[in-house]
Amino acid sequence: MALGAVLLLILVWWGLRNLIAYPPGTWHRDARNQLVALRKLSRQLAPEQSLRELSELLRRIAITRIGREQAAGLADEKWLQWLQDQDPANFSWTEKGRVLTQVPYAPPGQFPVSRTQVIELINASLVWARYDRKLNS
Repeated sequence: MALGAVLLLILVWWGLRNLIAYPPGTWHRDARNQLVALRKLSRQLAPEQSLRELSELLRRIAITRIGREQAAGLADEKWLQWLQDQDPANFSWTEKGRVLTQVPYAPPGQFPVSRTQVIELINASLVWARYDRKLNS
């Protein structure tokens, strides 16, 4: 009986935590759902394809956060630096995210990327997308 009550409390706590972190109807929840779906799908896709999907999704999130005009001006190093500046976990986007500026626009196989790299970037994106820090772009 006591174990059931503890499990119920943990489940309620987890549910409330997710509702607070990702309120229904917000872009935060939509972004999280899409990133989680991509993480699952990335097991079946080629790493390059997963990275293309992630790159596109991050761009859409950036447009939602700062608007199309500002997001369109972010490319290459400026894009990676903006991601890093906005990341509350201080993930090294300028180092580990470099493949985001190379792989999606290159012929297949030109920049080898591993499934592990893709998952690491998706996990970092989940943390990044959770917060809405409006810094100078």
